[in-house]
Amino acid sequence: MDRVEAWEFGRTLRRWRDRVAPEAVGVSAGRRRRAHGLRREELAALAGISADYLTRLEQGRATAPSTQVVESLARALRLADTERDLLYRLAGHAAPGPDIVPSRVIPSVQRLLDRLSHTPVVVYDATWTLVLANAPYHALMGDTTTWRGLERNAIWRNLTRLPSRVVHTPREQAEHEARLVADLRLTASRYPADRALRRLVADLAGSSARFAELWDVEAPPSLAAPSRRKTIDHPAVGRITLNCDTLLVAMDDLRISVYTAEPGTEDAERLALAAVLGTQSLQL
Repeated sequence: MDRVEAWEFGRTLRRWRDRVAPEAVGVSAGRRRRAHGLRREELAALAGISADYLTRLEQGRATAPSTQVVESLARALRLADTERDLLYRLAGHAAPGPDIVPSRVIPSVQRLLDRLSHTPVVVYDATWTLVLANAPYHALMGDTTTWRGLERNAIWRNLTRLPSRVVHTPREQAEHEARLVADLRLTASRYPADRALRRLVADLAGSSARFAELWDVEAPPSLAAPSRRKTIDHPAVGRITLNCDTLLVAMDDLRISVYTAEPGTEDAERLALAAVLGTQSLQL
């Protein structure tokens, strides 16, 4: 990606940002708004990148956006497939093909997520790398927008014991890790040509003896059915026990985890309070 291509990439980003109605992507327009489309800070937040980096991209001063950044921008801008492919080409990348783990959230799935805007929802690709999380999820689990690289992978976070608000017994944690690694093995068998996936496996194997042990098991261990209830230790409201249902978008190989509480319960009240407190914190 040379300077001319970087300039064209930035010009295209600015043009597409200006055409996006804030309400269409869940952003409050406000009464005194001057911008017709999204503000730079709003697009950056939706894409999970810094406003400074987006500024450099739009001004043609950043010449090597990764495929992850391009995909995040395409998703935030709600681009059609042809426009998404064009954005990849302008960034100097080939658009992902069928042999690459998809991280595309198609418009129909995005509309489903929009309808769950008051419910904690997180979306992972088939490698258990975080694709997107909504504001209620951030409020419940902690802000994920600052996570970069391997920090966004659930297997990495679990096996390297990065901070988590989910409460597991040692046995539950061990079985959760085994399920994640077994699922990654299946993903690797479906996408043998994906270099990023092979690099993820190598990074995990080189950093976690537990991963290497699980990865080398020819037959996955017999595991009890995973619990559909999770307990979250929230720093402001205490422990909340919620239903966690993970939905598989088969055609796009995505996993969508949705957290809910039975109406009228103490857990429902704590979840609502966590959402209010978390939203206030993220807006400060």
